Amino acid sequence: MRDSSRLSRRAVLGLAAAAPLAAAAPASAATVIGGERLGRSGVQVSGASGLPKKLTARAWLVADHESGEVLASYNAHRRLAPASTLKMLFADTVLKKFERAERHTVTADDLLGIPAGSSLVGVQAGTTYTVEQLWLGVFLRSGNDAVHVLSHMNGGVAETVAQMQARAEDLQALDTHVVSPDGFDHKGQLSSAYDLTLFARHGLADADFRDYCATRTADFPAGRKKTFQIQNTDRLLTGAWGMETYDGLIGVKNGYTSHAGNTFTGAATRGGRTLLVTVMHPKAGGNGVYEETAKLLDWGFAHAASARSVGTLVDPISEGGATATATPSSAAAKPAAGARASTAGGNSSWGLVGGAGGAVALLAGGALALRGRRRRTAAGAEAKTKTEAGTRAKAGTRAKAKTGKEPGAGEANGRDRR
Repeated sequence: MRDSSRLSRRAVLGLAAAAPLAAAAPASAATVIGGERLGRSGVQVSGASGLPKKLTARAWLVADHESGEVLASYNAHRRLAPASTLKMLFADTVLKKFERAERHTVTADDLLGIPAGSSLVGVQAGTTYTVEQLWLGVFLRSGNDAVHVLSHMNGGVAETVAQMQARAEDLQALDTHVVSPDGFDHKGQLSSAYDLTLFARHGLADADFRDYCATRTADFPAGRKKTFQIQNTDRLLTGAWGMETYDGLIGVKNGYTSHAGNTFTGAATRGGRTLLVTVMHPKAGGNGVYEETAKLLDWGFAHAASARSVGTLVDPISEGGATATATPSSAAAKPAAGARASTAGGNSSWGLVGGAGGAVALLAGGALALRGRRRRTAAGAEAKTKTEAGTRAKAGTRAKAKTGKEPGAGEANGRDRR
């Protein structure tokens, strides 16, 4: 497989274990993927005004899907807990491994290790599902049970985590550290508004990914030839919980955990232009993440013609993207770009030193230079590796369908199960 052959499983897990150690070290330079301005703290915009007022998100980004130009951003590379938006990377990694019509009978082992409090679609041991049905469970209900079944089909949770980390490196998503394939709360599991937008842009180029994330409802097997209906938890797509649907929305993924708060990456098309918006950790609960996303989409469609690029969404290395190199950045010199693990509002306890994100990026770039085909200059970083267990504590619980009220932005994937 292309991703896993580029970097061994052991090397990837070693890199993943070393990343939090590197984050604690002071950074003298940052690898600013997408352009120097994206490494700065605060709002970055040029040539356009009228940005929405009173945005509370700790990081956000607006980009043109076709060109990859970043039209505006706020703390684009700040490393924050991603919640289930990380499932976009899971899909980028695993989606093409199996045909939609392929069938799999779920075993009890497939469901071991699902964290307590996870969002579930209702996968049952002993029931046979098509791959398409499992992916609908992932995209619509953010089912961690469906993620674990697909991960076991893919060689196991640890192998899938290693492949996801390798895929993130290929996409040049160097802010991302993968601990689990489902995005559940785990210390050190991090991404950024920039990286999540990369995952969405790459995913939407695939017809299956685009189809799944745009699906509003589907019938899901309940066993014994019975089915029940599942609904997408993306409220801008469905209009659930008092949220108006967004005209032209085509996906992609929402997330919520008690530690991450709300996260969302959305894509919409109007007048022949498709925009991507990622919003991470707004202070407001409920519909707040969707309201801020809608405001930024509105701004993007109104000002895209006049806004000048402040950066770009880079192409994957495997698809000809230029390899990032280390460059000086004000973000490295000024920890205010995201140096606090938790800010007012306390949405995340996993927000490691954001100002040290450049050190992590340099470490990641150096590791790939030892194995990658096109790495030209390796950042001199050496870290001790620690083996990460790929499976969590065994909690062999048969998944049951959840149709009750969802906390936060529509997903019960966390420890807060209001």
